[in-house]
Amino acid sequence: MAQWLQEMNPGDWYESAGNTFEIVGVDVASEIVLVQHFDGALEEVEFDAWIELEAVPCAAPEDYSGALDLDTEDRVIDGIATAGDDDAFKRLYIDSR
Repeated sequence: MAQWLQEMNPGDWYESAGNTFEIVGVDVASEIVLVQHFDGALEEVEFDAWIELEAVPCAAPEDYSGALDLDTEDRVIDGIATAGDDDAFKRLYIDSR
């Protein structure tokens, strides 16, 4: 098995040509890497195409809202804003003083 394949694990994030994506599966028998892009789109990448991508490991994004397809008002849970709603965090902080 190729060294790059042994180092790849579901949950790892990679970057290629400015796009970030997460490895969600590796099918060795079919020679396919299943990736999920930040916007939630799934893609099957053949091993040969993976090598051509020249993808490099990167940190997971801090804001996962892209894959969740949430509107701003959907980011508030029980009156507490999530990380994607900075203005609500500011209001929450000011109101708690």
